[in-house]
Amino acid sequence: MQVIITGGTGFIGGHLARSLSADGHEVIVLTRNPDKHVGDLPQSIRLAKWDARTGSDWDQLITADTVIVNLAGEPIDGVGFIPARWTSERRRRILESRVNAGKAVVSAVENAPAKPQALLQASAVGYYGFHEDEIITEDSPPGSDFLADVCVQWEQSSSLVESMGVRRAVLRTGLPLDPKDGVMPRLVLPFRLFAGGPLGSGNQWYSWIHIADEVGAIRYLMNGAALSGPFNLTSPNPAKNKDLAKTLGRVLQRPSFLPVPGFALRLVFGDVIDLALKGQRVIPERLLKVGYTFKFPELEAALHDLLEN
Repeated sequence: MQVIITGGTGFIGGHLARSLSADGHEVIVLTRNPDKHVGDLPQSIRLAKWDARTGSDWDQLITADTVIVNLAGEPIDGVGFIPARWTSERRRRILESRVNAGKAVVSAVENAPAKPQALLQASAVGYYGFHEDEIITEDSPPGSDFLADVCVQWEQSSSLVESMGVRRAVLRTGLPLDPKDGVMPRLVLPFRLFAGGPLGSGNQWYSWIHIADEVGAIRYLMNGAALSGPFNLTSPNPAKNKDLAKTLGRVLQRPSFLPVPGFALRLVFGDVIDLALKGQRVIPERLLKVGYTFKFPELEAALHDLLEN
């Protein structure tokens, strides 16, 4: 199988590209600056240039054996350890980067010499908006806040490929856990400094997923010829923030009782801190129904694997 990944130099894309390449698949990662990323990925992975706005220069790479995985987009909470505020300019870049990438994929598929097997379109559980204890499945409606609007437009950006006969699955990802990237280093550091504890009320639900299951679920959907539509990529067992804190404390053998007031976090970081102070109780109902078996369905086992290996 040939797999073309947009956003393949990022967190999830990098893990996916390495996994596929290790199993002998032909992997092409689209990036605006191939020279910058030489050495970041195994030599077996091809880096191809694209502008993240059009399908030119890479549409001719698509064959009938191709699966496209569209993960491209400006990081929601910025690059680096400190979350970046959602200024009006950052909000614009977050939205446009995703919509432009989706439209570029549609253009490439339109002009390709053959239609690909499938397109896997990235999205996020932010689609549903923030909730309290309500259980959220793929049938739940979209929310009405900034992130929900971004996700709705993100998903719609590539929907035209379906009218071309291309199978499309939508990946509504939760919080992927990896010890070196994503949200987890931010969660772990206070505990390593003996200052860990719940954030805000601690009652907000975190719909997490081990990075191995994120990659595993994507690959499962790639190979499922009849699998289309939205899929929640989250553990079957979301956790409240206060329970996550307790579990992190146990795994790291650190105290977990120092709460961080929500108002203080909001004062420093602005609206972006809603990602930590609010949440959703999302269940991967469709993923379970189609037969995906989670490697790490339980939080404590997932944290032990991530933090002790």
